[in-house]
Amino acid sequence: MNRNLLIYEMNERGFTVTSLARAIGISKSALSKKMNGHSEFTLGEIQRICEVLNLESPMHIFFAGKVS
Repeated sequence: MNRNLLIYEMNERGFTVTSLARAIGISKSALSKKMNGHSEFTLGEIQRICEVLNLESPMHIFFAGKVS
């Protein structure tokens, strides 16, 4: 997951961690844990984030794989 890109998209649309968490139906602490890699986003949460932030695709944020 690309945390910085998610934060960028949130900021561009005027969302804070608190307001995004509220909009997708989870607690602020749960969203923070997911953004910091301590737990994983569910598919439903990713879908709701895309809807709330009006993202065309979650690929660049949530599924950016590391190439080695």
